[in-house]
Amino acid sequence: MSQTTPASTASTETIDTRRRGLMTAGAATGLLGLIDPRVKAGAWAAGSDAPEKKEVKIGFIPLTDCASVVMASVLGFDKKYGVTITPSKEASWASVRDKLVNGDIDFAHVLYGLIYGVQLGVSGPKKDMAVLMGLNHNGQAITLSKKLADKGAVDGPSLKKLMDTDKREYTFAQTFPTGTHAMWLYYWLGTYGISPLADAKTITVPPPQMVANMRIGNMDGFCVGEPWNHRAIMDGIGITANTTQDIWKDHPEKVLGCTADFVKQNPNTVRAVMMAVLEASRWIDASLSNRMKMAETIAAPSYVNTSVDAINQRILGRYQNGLGKTWDDPNHMKFFNDGYVNFPFLSDGMWFLTQHKRWGLLKSHPDYLAVAKSVNQVELYKQVASAMNINVPKDPMRSSKFIDGTVWDGKDPARYADGFKVKAAG
Repeated sequence: MSQTTPASTASTETIDTRRRGLMTAGAATGLLGLIDPRVKAGAWAAGSDAPEKKEVKIGFIPLTDCASVVMASVLGFDKKYGVTITPSKEASWASVRDKLVNGDIDFAHVLYGLIYGVQLGVSGPKKDMAVLMGLNHNGQAITLSKKLADKGAVDGPSLKKLMDTDKREYTFAQTFPTGTHAMWLYYWLGTYGISPLADAKTITVPPPQMVANMRIGNMDGFCVGEPWNHRAIMDGIGITANTTQDIWKDHPEKVLGCTADFVKQNPNTVRAVMMAVLEASRWIDASLSNRMKMAETIAAPSYVNTSVDAINQRILGRYQNGLGKTWDDPNHMKFFNDGYVNFPFLSDGMWFLTQHKRWGLLKSHPDYLAVAKSVNQVELYKQVASAMNINVPKDPMRSSKFIDGTVWDGKDPARYADGFKVKAAG
């Protein structure tokens, strides 16, 4: 497809450098005054505002949306705030969960719904957790096998038609039972009258193993983050049936997460890491050239371990579905978007709980708002964003319209969770 930059993308990616350039030392000093406004930069390094832990390990999975964590380390933004970030490549989301809970890693690039699953004890050991900030919006997809596409299943309605006529066991893969990809996949299937629980078999597969498993016929479709959907197209084994931004525009995806205990014990370290990752997020979204440099960096074997061309098209909004259709998507993966990406909306966390209840992962309705308030570190994020002169939404709740026409605004979560036609029995 054409390599020219689409005008719509270029216009949205052109950033006023006076507003969103790299931080000045003055802005950095804003962090130093979070505890005491009188604290000066020179006193911070040796004072009570200094990070309690100077070297931190952040777990990540090989996905495009690990980029802000990686670039915070590669570009030295971590050192600017008095910490050293070591990105730790993990094999699966279950490994990320275990290492977070056990303290083997300090933070993680992690699935939003994984944090909530651990908080309520439905995806492993129960432990109080913290969502510090969002890392990205959009940029995941649902891939169907080329074999299904050859039989006419190229989107939700045609998949439903095929499954109704060619009755056999269909297998779909997600990446973690309470995670984002499971919820996007289930929501998408349910929209077209397919129950992921009754009408299909769902399995858990680590993101980097999706393409290999589809190649040998282990699944009919999967939901995963990039670059693995585009990689399936490049390898001729899959097609993109839907992007997740078409399911929910500007949906939350990965977050910077840690345990609640770590926040309590290391508040200055947490702020410093958040600032470094926020600055990296802003840097990525600041220009097309920065995005390209990011793609070249994270493609390396130590990070995502794929070719640059598997990453760089979709991060610029240049999509193809593997069947000849190409389009420029303005709702591609965003890492900053003037701070909108990074704010930990309470309603976002609550939405994952509604879906956990919908699919039987939760047996009863939790106190949706109370759980979100305990997990999402809204006040901490506001402190950090204010110190960096980053816009903060006035309302911690937001309203969104989904692919099936339903609207989520967080106002009546129990009714919302119970209102779907396709859901777990009982």
